[in-house]
Amino acid sequence: MSQSRFNHVFLAQRVSLLRTLERMVNNHSTAEDLLQETYLRVARALSERAIDHLEPFVFQTARNLALDHLRARRIQSRTMLEDVPLDVVQSIAAPLSSAEDAAHAEQMLERLNISLSQLTPRQQQIFILSRLHGHSYLEIAEQLSVSLSTVQKDLKLIMAICVGVADRLNE
Repeated sequence: MSQSRFNHVFLAQRVSLLRTLERMVNNHSTAEDLLQETYLRVARALSERAIDHLEPFVFQTARNLALDHLRARRIQSRTMLEDVPLDVVQSIAAPLSSAEDAAHAEQMLERLNISLSQLTPRQQQIFILSRLHGHSYLEIAEQLSVSLSTVQKDLKLIMAICVGVADRLNE
């Protein structure tokens, strides 16, 4: 399959591809970026191997890129705010806080560190994979060869420990 054939197919399907991507990501600018990435990925694939059904391949590549983008956005937006009460989040010192607030936050971090270091190695790994690396509960369960229920229970326990540390410090 030649590059000129690909260019023809891409240009003929550009509007349809862009609409599909816009529906998926709800953002015109992001859809344009994904469309450009689609072109580059398909061009690279064509230079490495022959592709018999080019049009479906182009659409599937675009859809996969959009799904990857949405997955990355979901992971990025996932924070501890899901599990920690708002008053605890608001009690963490802001960058321009007073020395007293900063000392309070440092004390909280020290106590959290001590409490989290007392977890089992598996619980520590679950916490790191979930909260620092953004893995889903299912991904963690598969990676550690434990049940989904185990991951959920361990994370609930860990978050209860974190909230307990914050509550004791705020008393």
